[in-house]
Amino acid sequence: MTHTLSEALAARPNDHRALRAEFERAASLSWHAPTPAALAAGHALSVVVPARNTTHSLRPVLDAIAAQDTHGSVEVIVVDDASTDATADIAAAHPVVDTLIRLREPGGAATARNAGTALASADTIVYLDADMVIAPHILADMAARSRPEAVLVGFRHNIPYTPSLDGSAQVPATRPDLAADHRVTWRSNGGTQLYTGVVLDGPTTGRPLDETDDFQKLGHGATYLDWDLPRTVVTALLAVPREKVIDAGGFDPTFGRIGWGMEDTHLGAALIASGCLVVPLRQCVGFHLDPPDADAQWQTKLAGWPDTLAYYRMLLEGPAPTGHAHAFHAHTERLLADSEVITR
Repeated sequence: MTHTLSEALAARPNDHRALRAEFERAASLSWHAPTPAALAAGHALSVVVPARNTTHSLRPVLDAIAAQDTHGSVEVIVVDDASTDATADIAAAHPVVDTLIRLREPGGAATARNAGTALASADTIVYLDADMVIAPHILADMAARSRPEAVLVGFRHNIPYTPSLDGSAQVPATRPDLAADHRVTWRSNGGTQLYTGVVLDGPTTGRPLDETDDFQKLGHGATYLDWDLPRTVVTALLAVPREKVIDAGGFDPTFGRIGWGMEDTHLGAALIASGCLVVPLRQCVGFHLDPPDADAQWQTKLAGWPDTLAYYRMLLEGPAPTGHAHAFHAHTERLLADSEVITR
């Protein structure tokens, strides 16, 4: 019997206590503690960075990757989504970049991540946005905890653009604040919420991470205010099993053609339906560097979100995506054949 994606989500728990306990016993380290470099030894990561017109942020992002304190193998793949600024030049010149893929036509973040995923060599992929600066322990954190059934969720702290001498965004000397992420502290003015349709009587402050026991209570399709489990899967900073992503067909590129957002939520739903657990790492918080025109970009993104949300809702009523590896490879082979691929 074929189940819809929505029905598959309702059948999946998110009890990750055993997974965390196994790691803590073996490593003698708390799940949420920064990880010594040696614990990542023997664990390989492919870091996929989709980038479009990110001159303001890409250099500090790549510098932060180069400064990672890990004994694990790290491969860095930057996918330039047909940028019209110096994004590709910055990536090509940076010594930490192993592979640069230059798409000839802009396809959106979903398409860019698919291209990077196709060329990734590690079993675990870290999706990192080109405006996310991470602390030196984060790749060791994700490498040491990577599992074939685990989706490891990091967090972001948005900061406004302040230019340095070369025009790159300045990175604060302080540590990013976990509570700054919307999945940790969520505020609403009330009324009908667009994502779930829940109606709130008035201004509301919720704490999704804490009040769902690190997202465990969001299993079986449950919701908390305007949040469900797939929505917690945000590709700004995320580690996933490559094989599971490919079996699901990767990111659906239609999202990038019709608007902004939701391609990561859909991938999260597909991975949960396949049996993955969504496990947060509270120590993994990066600075999200806003662009100079952040307000204008945000308004443009919000204008397209209803369309991508409607498409996502339609996909929820279709079959859970599985067994799509052949289609993924066919799609990415065509994509890469029409792209410039530079490797070191």
